[in-house]
Amino acid sequence: MTLWIIIGIVVLIVLWLIVTYNGLVHLKNQTDEAWSDIDVQLKRRYDLIPNLVETVKGITKQEQTVFLQVTQARSAAMGAQSIEDKAKAENALSSTLKSLFAVAEAYPDLKSSQNFLQLQGEITDTEDKIEAARRFYNANVRDINIKIEVFPTSLIAGMLGYVKRAFFETAASEKEPVKVQF
Repeated sequence: MTLWIIIGIVVLIVLWLIVTYNGLVHLKNQTDEAWSDIDVQLKRRYDLIPNLVETVKGITKQEQTVFLQVTQARSAAMGAQSIEDKAKAENALSSTLKSLFAVAEAYPDLKSSQNFLQLQGEITDTEDKIEAARRFYNANVRDINIKIEVFPTSLIAGMLGYVKRAFFETAASEKEPVKVQF
């Protein structure tokens, strides 16, 4: 009888280890997939930016500083490696794109350009997709971080080398309330 109890306990422990391991692998792969979704949308934005800058450049010759800032921010974002660096660079790029669109508001010819309007629409759509992908990624990061931190799963996760993932967060300046003046 004691032998059956010991065998039952060992079987339960092995089953728990298998379920825990598979759960960690599932969450890791889901989080990696979510990051890949962000990467796809960022690549799309990187591809749209040069076209947008060229379209705006053709009409607004004197706004060279904005073009330089957008180009530098795009290069920095494309070169960022870690998630934290990528988040910072992407937030800076979003900020410079807002500056570019603000400059465009001062030029009626540009605002009526079909090419500009199409590119602006595509960038807006891409920004929305990046936001959705970011939320999906952060939800997956939350799930895997919880799984890694809770006991007793934390014991297995630690032995297997699982570490907490970083969230893809927005810049502090983007969290500030928008000031509206009439």
